Amino acid sequence: MDTVKVVTTTTVIHIHIPIRTKTIPSASATCQDLVLKRDYESFLTSKFFPNNSQDGFFALKAFYIELATVQDHITQPIIGQMRMQFWKDAVKSIGKGTPPNHPVALALYDTARRADLPAYHLKRIIDAREAELHSPTHMTLDSLLAHAESTSSTLNYLFLRVLSLHTSDLLSHAASHMGVAQAITTLLRALPYHAAQRRMVIPAEITAKHGVNQETVFRSIGGGRVDAEENGKKLEEAVFEFATVANDHVLTAREMFKEGGKVPVRAMPLFLSMIPVINFLQRLEAANFNAFEPTLQRKDWKLPWRIWSGYHKRTF
Repeated sequence: MDTVKVVTTTTVIHIHIPIRTKTIPSASATCQDLVLKRDYESFLTSKFFPNNSQDGFFALKAFYIELATVQDHITQPIIGQMRMQFWKDAVKSIGKGTPPNHPVALALYDTARRADLPAYHLKRIIDAREAELHSPTHMTLDSLLAHAESTSSTLNYLFLRVLSLHTSDLLSHAASHMGVAQAITTLLRALPYHAAQRRMVIPAEITAKHGVNQETVFRSIGGGRVDAEENGKKLEEAVFEFATVANDHVLTAREMFKEGGKVPVRAMPLFLSMIPVINFLQRLEAANFNAFEPTLQRKDWKLPWRIWSGYHKRTF
């Protein structure tokens, strides 16, 4: 703690100011910068959150990015486990009011106090990401959907907390479907990157169904593409099936708002995240489900306008 001495005409008063309180603004700025660099689409949608909720959005998103990228920065699972243990301890410390002096942890602590974040949601995301260190691929679609629920969907539940909308069953169910669509789309977008690391992000039951030879995919991406004659068509069929699962969850989330017509105004900032998902799935379809099409890795200059339009129309 810092001590500030205030002198009055009659006495001296010592005021103790916790160091962490003074570091929250810079912690929030660090989170915002991390989101801007690592998740530009989320940065775009963040601007539609109410001013008093934006710090919470950036804190949770930065926390999520920290966990999701652990696998990319380690060479041995034990190192990743140590990192996950840091975050497990951090969540415990946050609950006790003594967060570690880490910018994301400090921002998360501030958000937890303001929004009364349930620790079990935070722990659920950590546990799922830790399991991913040992089993980065999924044999079945059900396994991957369970992982999506524990990560992307759970993050959405936390965002509903930040927006004070967590008591709505309808919004929670829609947020769950949105999370699955987000998770699958993220994997499809990153398929070339993971394939270069010799990881197949499409569940094995889908690739096996379409006769995809994973080893052939891994060997043939050196030139930035998959041989269209030998294995590319089969992979495109697998990508199509996987993308269809994501699209089904988009449609289900939409159907949940059909009776009311549009997304509630207060919930729209969260459901804007569906627009980048839909945008990517449409671009993937235009590329004939060739996930290695280079244009899919480029930013769509129309996306900011589509997000703005979606917010004012209250639709996705």
